[in-house]
Amino acid sequence: MRVEIVTIGDELLLGHTIDTNAAHLARELAAIGVEIVRRATVGDAADDIAAAVGDALERTAAVITTGGLGPTADDMTKPAIARLFGRGMYLHEPHLEWLRERWRTRFDRPLPKSNEQQAMVPEGSTLLRNDHGSAPGIWLEDERGRWVAMLPGVPREMRGMLADVLLPRLAARGGARGAVVRSRALRTTGIAESALADALGDLASGVAGLPLAYLPGWEGVDLRLTARGMRAEEADAALERGAAALRDRLGDWVYGEGPDDLAGAVIGRMREARARLAVGESCTGGMLGARITAVPGSSDVFVGGVIAYDDDVKVAQLGVHAETLRAAGAVSEPVVREMARGTRERLKADFGVAITGVAGPGGGTPEKPVGTVWIGLDGRAHGDARRFNLIGDRDEIRRRATQAALEMLRRRVVRRG
Repeated sequence: MRVEIVTIGDELLLGHTIDTNAAHLARELAAIGVEIVRRATVGDAADDIAAAVGDALERTAAVITTGGLGPTADDMTKPAIARLFGRGMYLHEPHLEWLRERWRTRFDRPLPKSNEQQAMVPEGSTLLRNDHGSAPGIWLEDERGRWVAMLPGVPREMRGMLADVLLPRLAARGGARGAVVRSRALRTTGIAESALADALGDLASGVAGLPLAYLPGWEGVDLRLTARGMRAEEADAALERGAAALRDRLGDWVYGEGPDDLAGAVIGRMREARARLAVGESCTGGMLGARITAVPGSSDVFVGGVIAYDDDVKVAQLGVHAETLRAAGAVSEPVVREMARGTRERLKADFGVAITGVAGPGGGTPEKPVGTVWIGLDGRAHGDARRFNLIGDRDEIRRRATQAALEMLRRRVVRRG
């Protein structure tokens, strides 16, 4: 099955919103053997929507759109595509009643007049169930077998409907009968792309016929294996063998797979060790604590933290000595060691992690340029501190600092000391 994707919205064309829908659709469709041959983005104008969808139908006879199904005047997807199929619009009374009941029970008020538009659908269409929002998806097909599946533009709704309704429908039409394209990504951090390639040796370009891609980012380098031209079971088995070979070669450099976050891996290890964690942050301003508490169940491990941005707070709350600050400066090894120790002791944790640095864009010196970050880790047995020279803008430096702190902790916690 060959399909084209058309994402709709002025906000996408103007760059105010990143088009994550097309990327998600491409990954999920490829996994069931649906070939994406072209992706296009158009604005909210009805003529532009009709032109893009019409051209796509002529090429593949199968189109998936996202966006333009809402209740406002710029939501023109349904009438534009209905007109393309020579269909009129009508009020779908069952959905209108569902909308009214939804507003009554969830919001305790009448349905706004503008939302009634979401019950207007093309003649001869099939509504696609939306358990994640108020706009139904639409399946419209003509006598020639050409079809358009219209999904909402809200990513959460689109992803839910894709999994719940559209993927099963496409699989039933034959999308899953042939070869699939599937990938598996291993996550590494704290090691450069070139060093990974050296460590992999003869596996650096691929494993058992599966090509290997290196995907660097602020979190680290992901290693993605891709299986093409195989049936689903064969692809999954090949990816399992390939991932195992990479793990055997790289060992502890790999901290997870796919969407795994390093904070989750750390929380898991600390929970197994029955250890408690506290953080003291300066330049990251709470980002480390936020990443930790974003992990479900982190309360089993995380005690709390102190945002010690001002030096007086470092002294009063974390027990950093004023003479240490005067002698070495806030961004230094002695200060971060005292921050980490004070964090652990005062919050009564097994481990204290501290971060201090120059995130920029100003504040750097020749001795401590922007990107200089000290991270301290204090356990009951002994402490450690490392200096990092991080790259990027202010936000990226702070994010990289949290990742480096978590990686130090991940490698240390197994020793419990």
